Amino acid sequence: MIRIRKIDHVAVCVKDIDESIAKYKHVLGLEPTVREVVTSHKVEAVLLPAGEASIELLSPKEGNEGMEHFLAKRGPGLHHVAFEVEGIEAALSTLKALGVPLLDEAPRPGARGHKVAFLHPKATGGVLVELVEPDHATQK
Repeated sequence: MIRIRKIDHVAVCVKDIDESIAKYKHVLGLEPTVREVVTSHKVEAVLLPAGEASIELLSPKEGNEGMEHFLAKRGPGLHHVAFEVEGIEAALSTLKALGVPLLDEAPRPGARGHKVAFLHPKATGGVLVELVEPDHATQK
């Protein structure tokens, strides 16, 4: 059994990250708290806290063909939902044993130094799901 603690963030794929920050600030009053380039994922990520979760704006960097394809095919919009889990390695092991299709069988580094792994969208009826185990040292 995996232990989901909460929704960590909802990620939105955008073409122009600065324009998107301005829109979310103007329309919803959301202020960015974290902005970083995640080289392992070839994205720029901006977190906009919204209660206990965040909106994560993602913009592809050079060489991110998957996200470029996403934008070309669908345009800007919902990219994935991320759930904070306790013990990401155990969660992945459990899901694999249950036959759940995974994009990542082991966690990899993500934004904010967290461990992340993605489930295949067919596991959840077409929604890309990310599991996140926070690096508690970066949350202080």
